[in-house]
Amino acid sequence: MNCPVKVLYVSYDGMTDSLGQSQVIPYLAGLSQIGFEIHLLSCEKKERFEANGKKIQEILSKRNINWYPIHYTAKPPVISTIYDIYALKKTARKLFAEHDFRLVHCRSYIAAFVGLMLKRKKNIPFVFDMRGFWADERVDGNLWNLKNPIFKSVYKYFKKKESEFLSESDHVISLTKNAKNEIITHFNSPIESKNISVIPCCVDTDIFSCKNISEKDQATLRDKLKISVDDFVVSYSGSIGTWYLLDEMLDFYNVLLKTYKNARFLLITHDDSNIIRNKVSEKGIDANKIIITKASREQMPLLLSLSSVSLFFIKPAYSKKASSPTKMGELMSLGIPFISNKGIGDIDKLIAENKVGVLVDEFSEAAYEHAVLTLNDLLKTSKQDIVDTALRLYSLKNGVNVYRDVYTQLIGT
Repeated sequence: MNCPVKVLYVSYDGMTDSLGQSQVIPYLAGLSQIGFEIHLLSCEKKERFEANGKKIQEILSKRNINWYPIHYTAKPPVISTIYDIYALKKTARKLFAEHDFRLVHCRSYIAAFVGLMLKRKKNIPFVFDMRGFWADERVDGNLWNLKNPIFKSVYKYFKKKESEFLSESDHVISLTKNAKNEIITHFNSPIESKNISVIPCCVDTDIFSCKNISEKDQATLRDKLKISVDDFVVSYSGSIGTWYLLDEMLDFYNVLLKTYKNARFLLITHDDSNIIRNKVSEKGIDANKIIITKASREQMPLLLSLSSVSLFFIKPAYSKKASSPTKMGELMSLGIPFISNKGIGDIDKLIAENKVGVLVDEFSEAAYEHAVLTLNDLLKTSKQDIVDTALRLYSLKNGVNVYRDVYTQLIGT
C-alpha cells in the first residue's frame, strides 16, 4: 500500500491477558506487516498491566502497532461494563479526531458499541468480529441468571444490541461455520452469507512448532516435572471452571488408567492447584499421577510437546456453537491429537473429516471406554498429518489473509 490505511481495532480483552497475546496481537502484527496502520484500543486489568504492560508495549512498538490501553473496571457487575463502554467510546472519539480512521474493527460485543457509534456518526466501515454469542454465553455460563429480573433485562438489551451489530456492521467475523449457519438460519438480522467470514482461533505455527523443540529441553523438563520418558502423558491447558469440566475430565482419566496404566495427567493452569488436588482426592486418583504447573505463553509449546494426547471437555450449551478453542490449533500445530466432547463449534466436523482427535458422545463411563478404544487407532496417526491439518485450517497466515481481504473490500483499495 502506498498510503497506509488507518484502522482502529477495539478489544475489551486486554493485551496483557494471555488471550490478547495469542488471539489479537499476532493478527494485528500480520496486518501491520502487510501495510495497514493499526491503532489498538484495549481495556487492561490493573495487576496484569502493571506486571506486563511494558513488555507488551515493546512487542507492539516493534510491530508498528499504536497502543492505547485504558483501565478495565471489574465491579460492580453491569455498572462496571457500562462505565467501560463509556470510556471506550470517549477514547475512540478522541482518537478518531486525531487520526481520521478509514475502518473500525471491533472484537466482541462490548467493543462493538464503539464500532456502531463510529459507523452511525462518521459513516466508516464497521467490522463486527463477534467471536461468539456473548449474551448467551453469559447465561449458559451461569453468570446471568434469567430468573433475576435485572439480568433478564440486561440479557434482552444485549440481544437487541446483537441484532443491531449484525444488521448495521459492514462485515461479520464468526469463529465457526456452525455459528454462521445459526446466524443466517435463526437470527432476525438481514445479513447475507457473503458478508460473514469464518476465521477460527488461529495459531502461530512458527511458535507452536516441533522444529523449535529439542530433545535436550524435553529431557530437562521431564526431569523437572518428574515425568518418565515411558509415561503416557495426558495434558490439559487453560483455566478450570465455568466452561471447562474438571470433574468429567478426571472421570475420563480414571477410565483411561484401566488401559494406559502408565498415564500421567499434566494440567497446565494458573488456577488454584488446591482445587484440583481436592477433586483428585475425591475421585480416588493417585495424587502422584497428577502434575500441575503454570506456564507463560512462551513456555507452552515445550510443555505441551510432552503430551501423548491432550484432553479438554467443554460444557455443552447453545452458545458453544460459536466456540473455537484456542488450544485446539496449538495442539494440532505440535502434532498432538486430542480428546473432546461433541457439540462444540466445528469440532464434530473437524474430527469426522480429519484424523486429529477422538469425540466423546456423552459424559458416561461407557462413552469414555469407547473413546479409549478409538484412541488406540488415533495414536497411529503420524504427527506430521496432524500438523498438516493445522497448517491448512488454523494457520495464522490464513487468518490474516482473510482479514486483509475483508479490509480491502470495505475500503476499496
